[in-house]
Amino acid sequence: MKKSRFTESQIFSILKEVDAGVKVEAVCRKHGTSNATHYNWKARYGGMDTSELRRKPIISGPWILCTIVCIAANASAR
Repeated sequence: MKKSRFTESQIFSILKEVDAGVKVEAVCRKHGTSNATHYNWKARYGGMDTSELRRKPIISGPWILCTIVCIAANASAR
């Protein structure tokens, strides 16, 4: 998996710039990202505040289903 150029806290601050009233195009140009990247970040981090950002689970996405299935299989094997 490709390493992100931005940390989650940097992404959060970029999203806050747009929330403060700066146009999306201007913020994307300033940070060297695309509009699509901004909207993907907004979909992922949009409703969070800084405390929720710290509590974000390490396991997310498609791996969560695999983890749940493995835990269930180990529990039923006992």
